[in-house]
Amino acid sequence: MDLRIFTEPQQGATYDTLLTVAKATEDLGFDAFFRSDHYLKMGSADGLPGPTDAWITLAGLARETKRIRLGTLMTAGTFRLPGVLAIQVAQVDQMSGGRVELGLGAGWFEEEHKAYGIPFPKEKFGRLEEQLAIVTGLWATEAGQTFDFHGKFYDLTGSPALPKPAQSRVPVLIGGHGATRTPRLAARYADEFNIPFASIEDTERQFARVRAAAEEAGRGADALTYSNALVVCVGKDDAEVARRAAVIGREVDELKANGLAGSPAEVVDKIGRYAEAGSQRVYLQVLDLHDLDHLELISAQVQSQLA
Repeated sequence: MDLRIFTEPQQGATYDTLLTVAKATEDLGFDAFFRSDHYLKMGSADGLPGPTDAWITLAGLARETKRIRLGTLMTAGTFRLPGVLAIQVAQVDQMSGGRVELGLGAGWFEEEHKAYGIPFPKEKFGRLEEQLAIVTGLWATEAGQTFDFHGKFYDLTGSPALPKPAQSRVPVLIGGHGATRTPRLAARYADEFNIPFASIEDTERQFARVRAAAEEAGRGADALTYSNALVVCVGKDDAEVARRAAVIGREVDELKANGLAGSPAEVVDKIGRYAEAGSQRVYLQVLDLHDLDHLELISAQVQSQLA
């Protein structure tokens, strides 16, 4: 079971804070550092000092880390034109020596679009499908050849399809709870399917849909990696769990019901139940980015039991 650290910088984080967490992620033996792609805070957080851009952040971290994978859960398709996104991700992959992964979603948070003047189209899923076709198509085009795409939303003619990523194939993550279109899209384009903030029962149900779609597409269900994203709140004892829950504005019982919370033994047990449902990787949503002791505890007493 891979454990990856997943951050939500729009809630309030500087680049330096993210760099500190990414370096701790690497030093403590976690598999990867991922971040969300949002420009506006959610809920009661103050969001200060303001948003950071996902791919600018990852470009910086690419030069400051050596081992960990780097990626997004999920890049918002509404924020970037697909040709530009293919260039950005390929460049960051080169900067990292081939450690980048692209999570790409349709975009959903209308208020952040209004706040920063970003168009928020009604038909987002069709755009996402074309974006995936373009980004993966550009990367797959042989050197010296050109790439053309003529869709409903995007039109590319005679693209040199450059630059290329360092990796022969940048892993693409697709996720969500959709029962029909999302599994089909994952079956066609994804290397990994991620379901965010889902129960064990919903996880098992959605993984089954994606596996069936992959078989129907002729890829085979095991061609994809299956993962969860879950909030994490671990403590050595009840008092420490309660303290960490209070800092992020959550209730312990709610966290235990909907995430990975409690003692290391409790969290290991629950991760095991997700594994039984088919999960191969867990993205630990860390909401207090200043509590490095939390990461150390997870590394020493949770991750060590999952190897």
